[in-house]
Formats: sequence, C-alpha cells, structure tokens
Amino acid sequence: MQVKHFHTQACPTETFLSKSPGPCKEAQARLLNDERPRGQRHRIIVNIIHSSSDYLPKVLRFLNVAFDSSGDCLIAGDHQGNIYVFDLYGNRFNLVQRTAQACTALAFNLRRKSEFLVALADYSIKCFDSVTKELVSWMRGHESSVFSISVHASGRYAITTSSDTAQLWDLDTFQRKRKLNILQSVGIQKVFFLPLSNTILSCFKDNSIFAWECDTLSCKYQLPAPPESSSVLYKVFAVTRDGRILAAGGKSNHLHLWCLEAKQLFRIIQMPTKVRAIRHLEFLPDSFDAGSNQVLGVLSQDGIMRFVNIQTCKLLFEIGSLDEGISSSVISPHGRYIASIMENGSLNIYSVQALTQEINKPPPPLVKVIEDLPKSKLNSGGLKMKVTSGRVQRPAKSRENKIQARILKQDLTGNFENKENEVSDGLNKKRLQILLKGYGEYPTKYRMFIWRSLLQLPENHTAFSSLVDKGVHVAFLNLQKKYPIKSRKLLRVLQRTLSALAHWSAIFSDTPYLPLLAFPFVKLFQNNQLICFEVVATLIINWCQHWFEYFPNPPINILSMIENVLAFHDRELLQHFIDHDITSQLYAWPLLETVFSEVLTREEWLKLFDNIFSNHPSFLLMTVVAYNTCSRAPLLNCSLRDDFEYFFHHRNNLDISVVIREVYHLMDTTPTDIHPNGKLDAFVALTKGQYPVFNQYPKFIVDYQTQERERIRNDELDFLRERQMVEDMQAEVDQQRVEDEAWYQKQELLRKAEETRREMLLQEEEKMVQQRQRLASVKRELRAKEMHLQDATRRRFLKLQQDQHEMELRRLNDEIERKVHMRDQEIATTAKDLEMRHLELESQKRLYEKNLIRNQEAVAKEMREDADTYRRKVDLEEHMFHKLIEAGQTQNQKTQKLIEENLAEAEQACLNADWRIQALHKQRCDDLQRNACYQEVAKLLRENRRKETEVLNAMVGEGAKKWEEAKEKDFHLKSEKKASALSDASRKWFLEKELDDALEHAEHPYNTVSLNRRRVQWDTMEQDLMERVRNLRQRLTAQARNRCRTPHLLAT
Repeated sequence: MQVKHFHTQACPTETFLSKSPGPCKEAQARLLNDERPRGQRHRIIVNIIHSSSDYLPKVLRFLNVAFDSSGDCLIAGDHQGNIYVFDLYGNRFNLVQRTAQACTALAFNLRRKSEFLVALADYSIKCFDSVTKELVSWMRGHESSVFSISVHASGRYAITTSSDTAQLWDLDTFQRKRKLNILQSVGIQKVFFLPLSNTILSCFKDNSIFAWECDTLSCKYQLPAPPESSSVLYKVFAVTRDGRILAAGGKSNHLHLWCLEAKQLFRIIQMPTKVRAIRHLEFLPDSFDAGSNQVLGVLSQDGIMRFVNIQTCKLLFEIGSLDEGISSSVISPHGRYIASIMENGSLNIYSVQALTQEINKPPPPLVKVIEDLPKSKLNSGGLKMKVTSGRVQRPAKSRENKIQARILKQDLTGNFENKENEVSDGLNKKRLQILLKGYGEYPTKYRMFIWRSLLQLPENHTAFSSLVDKGVHVAFLNLQKKYPIKSRKLLRVLQRTLSALAHWSAIFSDTPYLPLLAFPFVKLFQNNQLICFEVVATLIINWCQHWFEYFPNPPINILSMIENVLAFHDRELLQHFIDHDITSQLYAWPLLETVFSEVLTREEWLKLFDNIFSNHPSFLLMTVVAYNTCSRAPLLNCSLRDDFEYFFHHRNNLDISVVIREVYHLMDTTPTDIHPNGKLDAFVALTKGQYPVFNQYPKFIVDYQTQERERIRNDELDFLRERQMVEDMQAEVDQQRVEDEAWYQKQELLRKAEETRREMLLQEEEKMVQQRQRLASVKRELRAKEMHLQDATRRRFLKLQQDQHEMELRRLNDEIERKVHMRDQEIATTAKDLEMRHLELESQKRLYEKNLIRNQEAVAKEMREDADTYRRKVDLEEHMFHKLIEAGQTQNQKTQKLIEENLAEAEQACLNADWRIQALHKQRCDDLQRNACYQEVAKLLRENRRKETEVLNAMVGEGAKKWEEAKEKDFHLKSEKKASALSDASRKWFLEKELDDALEHAEHPYNTVSLNRRRVQWDTMEQDLMERVRNLRQRLTAQARNRCRTPHLLAT
C-alpha cells in the first residue's frame, strides 16, 4: 500500500493515488479547488472525491464516515466496500480494507485505538485493525441491515441496531451478551449508549423511549408520550455529552427537547418553514460547556445542515446548499471538524473554528492603544481620535451600533516582553489584565476560554490517553476512604486525574495534599478531564515552583518568602504569630495546599484565580500575605492555636475584592530583594505533543519512599499470604477436628449398636436353648411313640400297614413343620416344593393310568367288534373257539393270581427292609450329616430331577414299546385275517394254529401284569422318595440339635 499526503490548501488542484495490492484498480482521492466565495471557501478544509482510474472513470460514492476518539482521524467507506483512514493531524490517508460489499455503519472509537467496526450489506459486523489491516473478529446474528453502531464510553461494549432487533456485544471477547427482540409491528428506530454513563436508550417507531441499565439490563424509566398538539413520529435522535438532554425529530419542522433527569419534555423548537423533515441531528461539542452542549446541528430534507442554539433558539450558521446537498454528517468528539457526505458521493471536512469565528469573536476592547504614525504618513488619510486627560475618549458609534475602531498591530520587532504578553487564539495578556482590573473578574461565559488561552493548554489527547490507560494508581486505590465524596462521578474523575499526575511524575503519588490541590479544578472541569489535568499540571509547574525541594516537608523556602513579605508589610501581625508560637506552616501553608478552596466560596475562588492566572506566579504567594493582612483584626484577637487552625481552614467574613486589591498593592510596594518575583521563574506553558518531564524534587527521597512503600507492600503481601495460609491451615484443622469428632461419634454409635446386637444375640441364644430343650423332650416322646408304633405294626395285617405308614408320615410332618417354622423358612419352602412335586407326579400317574384305561377300553371295544364279526362268519367253529377262550381265561387267572401273590410278598419284604433301614439310618446318620444340610437338599433336588428325567425317559420308552407292541398286534391281526381267508381244506390246520395262538395269547395277560408291576414300581419309587425326605428331615433335626449344643460346650 503506497500512502500519499494530501494538503489542506485550497489552491492548485492536486491528485494523489493510493495503490492497493489488488490486481488492477486504484483508489484516487482529489482535493478540488472550491469556487465558492472566499468566506465559504475557508470553512472547508478538504473536499474528497473518490473515483476509479479505469478507462472510463466513475465516481465511487462514500456511504458512511466515523471519527476516532481523538477526533484527528476518521474512516470512510464507499459503496464498493473500500475503507479509508484519513489522518487530519498527520495530513495523510490510507486504504486499510477491501470488504467487497457496501458498508452500512461504521464505528472507530473502540478501546483499542487501531480497531474499528464495520457493518456490511450481508447483515454481518466485522472488526478490523487499521494498522495491521487484518480481520480481528466476525460477528453474526442480525437478519436485516445494521444501520447504527453505538460504542460505550469505555470502548468495551457496542450495540448494533437493525430494524427488527438490537444486540449488545462484548468487544473483549466479541461475543453477544444480550438481544432485544420486539414485535414486528413496532420496529426499532435507534438504540444507543448515553455518553459518560451506563445507560442504554432505546427508541421505537411508536414514539416510546425506554432507558435501561447496561450491567443488569433492567428498565430504569420510560419517557412519557409527547403532547398530542405537537405529535411527531420520531426518526432521529441526539444526546448532549453530559447525557442530560435528548433531542428528537422526524417528518416535521418541530424539534422536541427532553430533560432526561426530570424525564419530561421541556422545550419544542420550530425550525424555519423551509424545513419539512429532519434527517439527522448532532450536538456540537465544546471544550468549555462542561458537556451541556448548546449548539445543535439539524440536517433537513433540502440537504442543508443548520446549527441552532437550543437556549436562545437562534440560527448560528449552516453548511451545505441546495446545489450541493448533504446526505449525512458526523462531528468530531472535540468539536473541531465536521465530516459531511454530500449527495454527489464526495466527502467534505469543515472547520468548526472557521464556521464559528463570527460567533466566538470576543467583544471589542474597552481601551484602545494609539500609536504615532511615521512622519511620512502623518499627512495621509486615517482615523483621527481626540485624547483627553482623565479618561479615554471612545469613538462614536455608527448606525449599525458597532464600534468603529481600528486595532493597530504590534511591532513585529518588539522585545521578548511583548511576545510574552501575546497568548494563543489572538488574545493579548496585557489587555486581559486591563479588562480584569476594570471589572475585577472575567465574564462567566468566556472564563473557561480565557483561562485556556492564558494557560496555553496544548490539549495533548494522545499523551493524556496514554496516562489514563495506565489505570488507577496504587496510591489512590482507596481514595474514597480518606476523602468520602458523595458524587461517585466526581470521585472517579478525581481518582483518574490524580492517577494521571502520579503516572506523569512519581512524586505526586506520595504528595499528601495533592487531592486538596486538585479537587477544586476537578469539580470545575469534571466533564472535561483533559483540560482538568492540564490546568492542574500547569498550576504545579508555574505556581507551585520550588514546592517539592524539601519534600516530604512543606516548602520552607516558599514559606520563608511569605514570612519575609509579611514581616515587611505587617510586623505587628508577624510578632503576634511568633508570640503565640504560630509558624508559617499554620497561617500560610493551609492556604497554599488547598489553593484557598477551604476559605472561599465558588464565586470568590473563581474571581481570585482570574487574577492568579493573569499574573506572575508570585501572585499566589502575595495572595497569602494579603489574606493575612486583611484579616489582621480577628487574627490579633486570637490567642489559642485551635482558633488559628479553625480560622485558616474555614470561610471567614472577608471581601475577596479587598484582598485582590491588597495583592496588587503588595506586588507594587514590596522591595525587590524580598519580592518573590525575583526568585520564581516566569510562566511556562506545557509543551505540545508530550508533557514535559517534572523532576524538581529530591529524587533520592522519593526513590527511598518508593522503595520503602514497595517493601511495605511486599511485606504486607507476604503477611497476607501467611495469614491466608494460617487461615487455610486453621480451616483444615477445624475440618479435621469435625471429621474426627464425627468419626468418634460414629464409632460410639457402632459400639453401642454392637452391644445392643450382642444382648439381642444372648437373648436369642437363651430362647434357642429353651426351644432346644422343648424339642429334645418332644423328640424323646416321638421316639417312644415311634417304637410303640413299630411294635404295633408288626402285629397288624398287610392292609393296615398303609394306614400306619400314613399316620407316621403325618406325625413326622407335624414335627418337622414345627422345627422348620421356628428355625428356617427356606427348608419349609423346599419341603413344600417337594410335596407339590409329589402331587404333580401323582396327577401325572393318574392321568397316565386314565389314558391307559381309555386306550384299553378302545382296544377292547375293537376286539369285541372283531370277535362278533368273527363269530358270525365262523358259526361252525364257535363251540371249539369258546373252549379255547375259556382255556385261555383260566390260564390268565392263574397267572394273575400267581403274580399278585409274588408282588404282595415282594412288597412286604420291601416294607420290612425299609423300616429296618430307616431305624438303622436314624441311629447312625443323625450326627454324621448335620453339617451337610443344604448340600443334601441340593443333591436331593438334583437326584429328584434326575429320577424324574429317568421316569420320563422310562415312560417315553414304555410308550415306544407299547406302540411297537401295538404294531405287532396289528400285524398279527392282519395275518389272522389273511389266515381266515384260506380255503376250507385247511380249517383243521387253522384250528391247530388257533390253539397255538391261544397258547400264545395266554402270555398277553402278562402285559397287563407288567402294567400292574409298573404301577407297583411307581408306588415303590414314591415310597423311596418319601423315605429320603424323612431321612433328610431327620438329618436337619440332628444338625439343628448339634448347633444348639455347641454354645453349651463353649460355655463350659
């Protein structure tokens, strides 16, 4: 990027090209010669026309412009997305960004001075760095075009506004904090920050205006609706720098002025009839109005921006014309420049000083200086004035009521004294002194302007910003504790001013009276901190000379000067001070360190400093002497030290005009050898650009105090760290103690619970012993009964054995149920499951028998039907066939009787063996298997399942065998049918075969016997299973008995 300078002269036309790294296009900025009259031409600093350098050049229209916080730089964007930075102080411009799309809003007053915000046509907001030309952040969230960007006074937050929403952004993280959503029918006109406050003002299309707190976003207040007689649909808004007055306008020539403190409409201004609609409003800042701006710029529909005074309602000046209308306009923060985008797309920069030259022109001097003309010009025509003795004759007034006077220029070859009397901005110090002596004070309206001219303040914005950016100095962090000020704003301004002074020179961080010295100026310039700082700095450099040579003690040399002057002019008063041990540190130093702010009212103090700033720095010391001499009567009546202290720290009944006249008398009558004028240097203004170095103090003392303060601070930090460690350790100890106490309490509870459980166990053991005793007696009785029953069963018949067995089972079941119920419910559940399984087996057995009977009946029916058929066919052999059948039946009965007898004998033998085995098992296995109770139950269950499986397999196998036998019988039946069809010749052989078949048929009843045998086997298995259950119950009983006996053995 090649950067070219542009000049502010409006003489010859010069063209400067700013080449970008792009491939082919160049940006051109031309300064054109203004053809308007001379008076209007000097108002415009520069006119910028942006055109392309193609074969057919075209003008690129500027759309938006914005100033930075210093007011010396501005950025401008055109409709192609080119962003330029114009340095008005450095007289240069630079292309910093190409966004390739039109920008809709700009902001250049962020915390980081080189960064700026630009809203683009794609509804996004981008942050660029004007130095590195890099993209810093890209913020999205709007769904329509952003037409306004408002930045907080601190530069940390920004509000972007579109027609449907407003969004609050944190510029440190570039994250959205809040979003204001509204109804689509309402619409947003503008949302912006109030200057120097944390208040957000939101204005809507229905004329409703709300104020919100920035930190909490809570609604502070709402402005009432404007009166119906002058109802205006608000479109544009403007606020003064102090945030007290809001100006609103729209499609009307009426302006509404709202007082935000009183929250009411206090004035309606009617613009000229040419104005039909207001397009833009902007207050013109002034360095001396304390933020309460009085001049308002009103841009109307005709492209002319008129500046009016809202107090006097007078039109002051205007810019733009019908031929060259203004599209939009922005005023720099310090009020020096006005940047206007014209309707033809060019950019005009106006000088406010030139526009307000006629307004701010000082009143004509009351005293005219008449000098003799050279002899060669004595006879030439000129203004003749008659001078009479005693007073100055004023020239006669013309019809326009203007003073016809000629201000004669000073000789350019004058000496240094005349140059010293010349101050900036065209004011003459001698004339101001003459005006001051005539009126006693400066006009209130022009006092700040005159002070600024007398002190020749450089207004170094950059240097002051660098001091402010260093933050609050450590020495003034707790300023509110020592100086409790009700106004928080005033306290912050005082804190910033003192911190800036401390950063400027190290001695001011240790100066105890610096807040007293600076407070009246801070209170006077609280809305312009730069002017406040420079006024205090100028006061210290000039009127506080040699104050810090005896630091940290009061300036003994200065107090000695005052004492010498007082001794010369009023020796009696000084002797009175000496007699009562009153030194200059009591009657002079309190006045100096507070610059008379404690003993004078505001008007008196301003009047005094009009004279102090207009004279030599020794005037302040003479004022101390004059204050004492003018108060000699009450001082001579004082005899106590407390009275003197009260007198010099409180306001007294004293005319300040008399004191000022006495000061001038002392300045004129004091001898040269004791006059402070010879020992103090003349006035020296602050340098432009950077502030001078202030080192008029004993550096070793300040360095030593700084080192001591740093050492004390480090010791305090170490102490705080150690105290924090001790507190942490104490907290850990307390926590450990609490935990230990909780642990001990828990252990105590556990011990008590353990003792309670032990007592319960002892009681349960006693109960168990008693139960065991009762069970033992019951068992003995049961055993006796069992022996008796065993003896009785031997003598009973076979049919009664089953009944005796059931009675024994019932007795055993009752005994086992009582024992299991008292000890373990789980064993009872297992027994019940076994019984249920037994019932299931019984039901299965009965079902199986029922099926077998049903099948036998079906087979028998078929056989009877076949037999009937066979008898009908073979009637001849019926007698022989019946004999064969009877013979077969007789054989079957004999076989069945034999099998039943064998089965009865085998069953009796099994029962006898079972009873013998049971008795022997009860005697031997009672003590051996008490520890395997649950294992036996599980084993028994597995055995039962295995046997059930075997039974099922046996049933399946038996069924298969039955089906095979049925098939064999079916095959045999078929063979019989085939045999019946043989010829009659073989009937004899058939009869013999039938006899063989009959013999073979005699074996078929064996199958029925086999079914009965299986039935007996099922009963035997059932009995065996019940026998195992009895054995298991006996083992459980024995095991329980042994467990009950074990505590007795341990106890013995």
